[in-house]
Amino acid sequence: MQLDADRPVAIAGPSGAGKSTLLRLIAGLVTPAAGTVECQGRRWFGGGVDLPVERRPVGFVFQDYALFPHMTVRANVAYGARGVDVDAVLGRIGIAHLAGAKPRLLSGGERQRVALARALARRPELLLLDEPLSALDPATRGAVAAELASTLRESGLPALVVTHSFEDAASLADRVVVIERGVVTQDASPAELVASPATPFVASFAGANALQGEAQGTRVLLDSGGEVRIADPAAGRVSVLVAPWDITLSREVADDSALNHLHGSVARVVPLGARVRVVLDSGITAEVTAESAERLAIRPGQPIVASWKATASRAVGRDPAVD
Repeated sequence: MQLDADRPVAIAGPSGAGKSTLLRLIAGLVTPAAGTVECQGRRWFGGGVDLPVERRPVGFVFQDYALFPHMTVRANVAYGARGVDVDAVLGRIGIAHLAGAKPRLLSGGERQRVALARALARRPELLLLDEPLSALDPATRGAVAAELASTLRESGLPALVVTHSFEDAASLADRVVVIERGVVTQDASPAELVASPATPFVASFAGANALQGEAQGTRVLLDSGGEVRIADPAAGRVSVLVAPWDITLSREVADDSALNHLHGSVARVVPLGARVRVVLDSGITAEVTAESAERLAIRPGQPIVASWKATASRAVGRDPAVD
């Protein structure tokens, strides 16, 4: 996996895929059975080389931040620092005013910045961040993500960021590498993941629907009951991928060109600014305008019909993880 400076790469994948293990392999916390690890032209592992953890110039921001509770912010950042002005690092990250505070008095966003400052104080050649936003509450997550993205780019260092959130991946990185069962299944920009997901997991991660079923030409018999039509013939077990914004909602089956109509009930309604994401009890997610949602008076428990065109469906080989 080739990394570029000031262009963070997000690592995504289902639980147990090996995302956090990859970071630990690079940092030297876990020893791989084979392969090589190189950074800036220097080999850290492979070919008889195995640099110990303390000699690998990486800055690691752990999921729980791993701050020392009995130390002040300044002492936490100074721990393991390598020839840097700790106060300058604190100022750079915008937490100089917290130098004398203990971690228990800090907010989630402040603790994250302390962990990042500590990582930068090691003068690393590579930054590794394991779910850096997962401990934050929804109200502050967006703002902290924007600050983190800016800091990562300004650092001029290559960075790997593990995340379970497509929104976090899109805000923090220009490139997303998806790992499933230890294998890279897609390496693309966030926009490309949305437009052309390579696997059902990628489709789900990027917000698309993945309907499991048995393909018979242009018909797919769904495991959940009913059938849908696809534009290109397929055979055998498939996942039918449909983007939420390609689905329209109505009280009754509309008299239009859409061939796919699935009945269900509204399970959840999630406002997203000018749009509304509607989740049905069948698991299908549609994204409509706020105006449409208001016109249909969409609310939990309401019977609804989800419709879309065959050309909006794409069948891919079924994800073995669902078997």
